[in-house]
Amino acid sequence: MTISAFSSFTLAGADAQKFLQGQVTLNTEALAENTTRYTAICDLKGRIHFGLWLTKINPELFEIVTTADQADEFSKHIKKYGAFSKMKLEPMGTVFPTLTADTTVFSSEATDIAAWEVSAIQHGQAFIVQQTEGLFQPQELRLHQREGVHYDKGCYLGQEVIARLWFKAKPKAWLHVIQGSGDVPALGEQLSKGVQVVNSTAYEGGFIALVVARPDALPELDVTVLELPEYLNGDVARPQ
Repeated sequence: MTISAFSSFTLAGADAQKFLQGQVTLNTEALAENTTRYTAICDLKGRIHFGLWLTKINPELFEIVTTADQADEFSKHIKKYGAFSKMKLEPMGTVFPTLTADTTVFSSEATDIAAWEVSAIQHGQAFIVQQTEGLFQPQELRLHQREGVHYDKGCYLGQEVIARLWFKAKPKAWLHVIQGSGDVPALGEQLSKGVQVVNSTAYEGGFIALVVARPDALPELDVTVLELPEYLNGDVARPQ
C-alpha cells in the first residue's frame, strides 16, 4: 500500500512538552532540539494507536507529522486530552518525506513518496497508518532501537503494559523485512499464524514488506528475509 500524503501540525504553548510527556512513548524532556524521532501514542492495552514523527523546536514548540489518514483523529485526540493545557494544536498542511540516516524528515517540497516508502521499509522504518491502529506494540516494531520509546520516563498512555513487557517478558514476534513475489499483501494481513504485515509496497515485480513475525514462522513462507540495518538487527529483549 503506497501512502499518499502526510499531515503536519505544530503544538505550541507553555504546557506543550509536559502534555506530550504524558502521551508519547519517548522522553520529550530529553529529546534534543531540532531532532526528529518516530514515536507513538498508545492505547491502554499498550498497542500503538497513533504514529508520530516528532520534532522539538524548543520546550514550548513541537512539530508533529502523521500519515494523512490519521490526521483528523489525531487532532481530536489532542484537543480532547489537552483541553485544559496551555497550548494549541495548529494544522500546517501537507508535507513530504525524505529518509535520512536513521529517521525521516519532512518539508513542503514535493518528493517521491513511493520511493521513500520502499526505502523506509528496507531500512526498518516501520510506521502506523489508520489501517494498522491498535495492532502492534512499540517493542514489536523495534521502536526502542529507534529511540522512539524510553523505559525510564514517567507515566503515559499504555505505559504499564509496555513497561511490563520490557522488564518482565519478551515479545514472541518482532520486526523483520521480507521480499516476495505476487500481489502486495494488505496492511495488517496475517501471512501465516505468526506473521503480520506492518507496511508493504510493490517492488521489483513483487513486493517488499515489514512484518512482525515469529522467527520460526518465516521459513514456512515463500519469501526472502532481508537484513535490517545493524542497529535494528539485534534481539528486541531487554539486555540482561
